[in-house]
Amino acid sequence: MSKGVKYKKMDKSYFESRELKRHAGVWSLWALGVGAVISGHFSGWNLGLASGGWGGMFVATCIVAIMYVGLTQSVAEMSPALPHTGGAYSFARSAMGPWGGFFTGLVENLEFILTPAVIVFFLSNYMQGIFETAPEMLPFWWFGFYTIFTLLNIVGVELSFRFTVALTLLALGCLGIFWVSSIGSVDFMTYALDIKVGADGSAEHLEGGGGSLFPMGWEGALKAMPFAVWLFLAIEQLPLAAEESVDPKKDMPKGLTYGIITLIISAFLILWLNASIPLGSYALSQSGEPLLDGFKVLYGDNIAKLLALVASIGLLASFHTIIFAFGRQIYSLSRAGYFPVILSLTHSKRKTPYTALILGSLIGFVVLMVTKFLAGNESEVFIGGALLNIAVFSAMLSYILQCGSFLLLRKNKPDLERPYVSPFGKLGAWSTIFLASVIIYFQLQDQSYRTAVFISMGYLIIGLLYFGLQGRHRLILSPEEEFALEHDAKKAGVKN
Repeated sequence: MSKGVKYKKMDKSYFESRELKRHAGVWSLWALGVGAVISGHFSGWNLGLASGGWGGMFVATCIVAIMYVGLTQSVAEMSPALPHTGGAYSFARSAMGPWGGFFTGLVENLEFILTPAVIVFFLSNYMQGIFETAPEMLPFWWFGFYTIFTLLNIVGVELSFRFTVALTLLALGCLGIFWVSSIGSVDFMTYALDIKVGADGSAEHLEGGGGSLFPMGWEGALKAMPFAVWLFLAIEQLPLAAEESVDPKKDMPKGLTYGIITLIISAFLILWLNASIPLGSYALSQSGEPLLDGFKVLYGDNIAKLLALVASIGLLASFHTIIFAFGRQIYSLSRAGYFPVILSLTHSKRKTPYTALILGSLIGFVVLMVTKFLAGNESEVFIGGALLNIAVFSAMLSYILQCGSFLLLRKNKPDLERPYVSPFGKLGAWSTIFLASVIIYFQLQDQSYRTAVFISMGYLIIGLLYFGLQGRHRLILSPEEEFALEHDAKKAGVKN
């Protein structure tokens, strides 16, 4: 499994300059998982209503929830068995060798770099509206948010996790206020079912509601699946905190399980209530700020700026936690030599991967600036379309690879110590692989999604060429690599 690669064994000082600090307990991990996702409950998911109507979006959410339950339980089994900060790369490295590990890490890297870039774009648009700054000031908002939240992640793991918990609780509190406030205004038949199919096959407003639950049929439900992904996307980043967890073998499965339960409850509440108030499904499907628009319906436009600040909490929570994720993801691949080793240096006192955090933020900022320069006035369309869908495509590919790793580990390493065993076993992993493949298929049916997929493939091909020509000759015996090699040696010994 390790043929064609070269390893270098580093001395003690190499790893001493790359130490992380353990701090996170169950609820810190829960907050990290939920916080990374929660912005998707504030906006993004609602665009799926135009693809399938309310019933179609409901079915899509059910299907995607099943996929994420299978994924999180598969990951919950692998993470305590391989408790390294590499996460998906670590799983694939042990299951598929260095090439599989690098490719999986590269795919996940694409997702975690672009997702916060998309989030900060919409977050800055909120700030522009609140403070009435000129459009030319947007790059300053981007730079400011990246700088502040990168520094928060560098200052220390304790502060970072406390801030994560606080932001996640605030975001859930904001959603809770909306749910409670909505109950008295709910009229499901009139508002949730106000979409019909127009002459050109697109969604149109049905005056007075009372329409079909599935105006676009079952195919509409399948087309809505990529949008339902935003209700759960990024919870899979939780294992990246394994080496900062106090007891990853016990706490990681609990954090993942509690996190997905929280998100499923929130997803169905927001789908039901946001669409069932006088705003309606059709208006919601055209909205860039569905939760904010819902608050405006309930409380009026007079406090719109205050409500916009409240609605930005979810975006802040996800932005902060995914910056944490890409910092650890770049760090782990760098520590093992897949990326330049300088990116795995940690702060001498804070024990945080400052070089990885700075580089990841810098790349995200540059992507936004290049997009703004190339797309001009169409930058919002491009970021909301292509960049967002690159993140979805890379996430789906990552899920296929992670669940493939789960199946291979079950088959080839049955004696691996597994402190937690997925109750859904191979069925959960196969279900995730199938459903993620279906989502990719429907992405390819739309031109804007297809463009995003081709951009992603170009990036991955360049990465594989780098690894084939240079990277595979510079690997280092990091904890993930040593673990995989030791188990390969044991397996070979048993065969001999």
